[in-house]
Amino acid sequence: MSGLSQPGVQRLAEVAATHVGPDRVPGLVALVASGDDVHVESVGSLSIGGPAVQRDSLFRIASTTKPITGAATMALVDEGRLELDAPVTHLLPELAARRVLRQMDGPLDETVPAEREITVRDLLTFTFGFGMHVDMFAAATPWPVMAAAAEAEIASFGPPDPKTAPTADEWIKRLGSLPLMAQPGERWFYNTGAQVLGVLCQRAAEASSYGEVLRSRIFDPLGMTQTSFVATDISRLATAYVKSADELAVWDPPDGSWSRRSPFEDGAAGLVSTVDDLFAFARMLLGRLPQVLSRESVGEMIRDQLTRVQREGQEVFLGGRSWGLCQAVVTSGERSGAFGWDGGLGSSFLVDPRRDLVVIVLTQRVWESPQLPAVHADVQAAAYAALK
Repeated sequence: MSGLSQPGVQRLAEVAATHVGPDRVPGLVALVASGDDVHVESVGSLSIGGPAVQRDSLFRIASTTKPITGAATMALVDEGRLELDAPVTHLLPELAARRVLRQMDGPLDETVPAEREITVRDLLTFTFGFGMHVDMFAAATPWPVMAAAAEAEIASFGPPDPKTAPTADEWIKRLGSLPLMAQPGERWFYNTGAQVLGVLCQRAAEASSYGEVLRSRIFDPLGMTQTSFVATDISRLATAYVKSADELAVWDPPDGSWSRRSPFEDGAAGLVSTVDDLFAFARMLLGRLPQVLSRESVGEMIRDQLTRVQREGQEVFLGGRSWGLCQAVVTSGERSGAFGWDGGLGSSFLVDPRRDLVVIVLTQRVWESPQLPAVHADVQAAAYAALK
């Protein structure tokens, strides 16, 4: 049986409301769906003291962009433009003949040759050899590769930064000037794989931009008309806040970094969206029409693709989960089989096919750690409790 109980829906509304306030989350939109039952809570304001949040309000979804990039890549696999286990160097020559650091935190000139080429699957599973490792943020001094990436302004080791982004061709050139941190296929590193996929997809589709690829393969077929790399209407875009001392400070205003097109459309963290657009994407992954991916491609996206050795040491990022293609997958416990991914600027996206459940929470408060903030965890728990 699927569906939501009325007492459960009432409790969900109460839980959402407890997290809204000028010193907590200024506003949120939460969607919970099971079967034909869809419930949306819109609570609070777009900015502190500003207009009320609406169901169609726009939020920066940050890393919730990643599953969408995974789907766009698999659409190109279905078209025959990409092959999952083929090297990418014919489209990304900047990543050919890679050098690999002897130690992740070691000098940039102490390298060995890569043992093989990078494949499409390596990028989708975040095992191509470059990205965030939790240890780099606890180091007493910045790792040399971290300092070099910051100097190159590729925004791979922190929040998205559209205002300093280079063009896609320049971005991949700068990344290609840096050594890998591990051999291709050896270890899971967060974030950068999805950035590379945006460039790969643009070139594979022979498109003018990565945004064009998303529009033609994902957004238009699914009716995701409000999802883009730039806010369609800044009057509906929530102000982004970060905690500062005992209050919230503005991190990005509506007329800030997402009010104009960036030269680099970041496939890892660049999109703005609404709760209903993300629900359309979730329904596609659940096999509801319209279907833009083959059943086989969806299956690849939602199954565990990692070994224990590949994800070792990255438990803080993964939160006890494993990884499919551009998104986390739950492999044990009461939510086993669920998948999705969250965004550090205030979003969470969870799909549980075994229980026919979708939970999407959009807020404008930047996360303070990799752990799921209480507002998201509590709404998800209330959603499970509301199932009939």
